[in-house]
Amino acid sequence: MNTPPRHQVTRDRGIAFAFAALLFVVDQLVKWWVVGPLNLVEVRHIDLLPFFDLTFTQNFGVSLGMFTADSAETRWLLVGVTSVIALVVAVWMLREKRLWDLIGLAMILGGAFGNILDRIRFGYVVDYADFHIGTFRPFLIFNIADAAITIGVLIILARSLFMGEKPKK
Repeated sequence: MNTPPRHQVTRDRGIAFAFAALLFVVDQLVKWWVVGPLNLVEVRHIDLLPFFDLTFTQNFGVSLGMFTADSAETRWLLVGVTSVIALVVAVWMLREKRLWDLIGLAMILGGAFGNILDRIRFGYVVDYADFHIGTFRPFLIFNIADAAITIGVLIILARSLFMGEKPKK
């Protein structure tokens, strides 16, 4: 696979880091809106559409509620572990050369920072997006950061599975 010119790689990395920052800001603004002006902490649930509601949830765990932080020590352990993962993703972005891989990594980084800040500020991650089909809920209640992380991981996986290095002729 041909490597893009250095100036293009530098530009693409800048775009990716800016995209990660934008995702972080949007995630935090929506969480502020949900917790503040909408007062979802007290209201708990707002019906919006036949398939989507806002439901306030405190997520003390990570992916799918696993590794629940039920004490101050485990809370800060999760902050530390997820911060190390975010640092690894940032370093990976500094080494990556392909734009779509950078975009996937940026989604992971922006989402990770959003959830890390929640855990530092509140001790839990603010979740509110409740997608459902009738009473069937194909996902747990989530937030923009969670969605960005999931989509970013899917992009990286798809690109690694289907866009691998082509043999040289």
